[in-house]
Amino acid sequence: MTTKRYATALALVTAGSLVLSGCGSDDNSVRWTLDGADVAPIPTASVPVDCGGTQALSAEGSTAQKGAMDVFVAAYTQQCPGQQLSYTASGSGAGVKQFISGIVDFGGSDSPLKDSEARDAVDRCDGAPAWNLPMVFGPVAVVYRLDGVGELVLSGELLARIFSGAITRWNDPAIAALNAGAALPELPITVVYRADESGTTDNFQKYLGAASGGVWDRGAGKTFLGGVGQGGQGSPGVADAVALGQGAIGYVEWSFAQDKGLGMALIDSGSGPVELSPESARTAIGAAEIKGQGNDLVIDLEALYASDAPGAYPLVLVTYEIVCSKGYDPQTAQAVKAFLTTAATAGQAGMTGSGYVPLPESFQQRLLTAIAAIA
Repeated sequence: MTTKRYATALALVTAGSLVLSGCGSDDNSVRWTLDGADVAPIPTASVPVDCGGTQALSAEGSTAQKGAMDVFVAAYTQQCPGQQLSYTASGSGAGVKQFISGIVDFGGSDSPLKDSEARDAVDRCDGAPAWNLPMVFGPVAVVYRLDGVGELVLSGELLARIFSGAITRWNDPAIAALNAGAALPELPITVVYRADESGTTDNFQKYLGAASGGVWDRGAGKTFLGGVGQGGQGSPGVADAVALGQGAIGYVEWSFAQDKGLGMALIDSGSGPVELSPESARTAIGAAEIKGQGNDLVIDLEALYASDAPGAYPLVLVTYEIVCSKGYDPQTAQAVKAFLTTAATAGQAGMTGSGYVPLPESFQQRLLTAIAAIA
């Protein structure tokens, strides 16, 4: 028998970093603090969650969203007792293949379906299109080690020149021009990149291409194409190499930068330096443009990465849940919608503690509309 529960803010407290307040008030948003700092409210969007249907869902794909999925599953099992979802973090390519093959109920991917994959997904979804739902946003930090330099400002153009080997020393005049007053050392720059194929690398290179004004001409892809530096295995390997190497610079998901206590560069996209924070990343996401049609919510990454919106930190990794718009059996459709609705509402309360960014309200509403239309 179907039970109706309502999405409320779920206090998924991680290591005491997330503090919820405002309970019992008429305010339908949650005020939260991170390490004592007041941050913008996370809307709870009190919408009905129709619990029930298939008790054991399965999903597979992106490793970048694994931490977020853990938070979502915890919210789902609390919201809908007895319901479960198993997520296998095997990589985006595997997740898309397993979804198209009908082995899992939905897939997780660091990029939307390619045209050929979208055509194959129509067969999996009984003649209906699959939708790309951008559910998880994770900032990518540009991390560095420069002892004595407490704040470092870089631009898309400078990053493109650094990661292609055109700028090789930290006291280069172009870096100094953005960091007036900073005591930049006369040290060689050691670029650290992901040695393995990675969606983070793909998105970082897409950012370099969009934000550098044509300086980055190496293209994108899951393999680093800069031609300089040393590789680290996975994000932990990159973070460790930067932490140990004076003069090193690399790129990792925000959570790894936080865990290692690494210096994170501010990015100046043309409207002044912007520090990576929950609010600056949410500002960028809130201004993101949708290029998909209808409820297929594909983000225009080029526009996002090239944005010079004031206060926005544009270097954000977008990961999608790939779902059938129609074609599920009724029991599976009910459970998929319940899980995704919970993820888009109550599950957002645990995002920052896991290195992700809670959805801005405007974007959250677009997702909820799409989720409700799944049949």
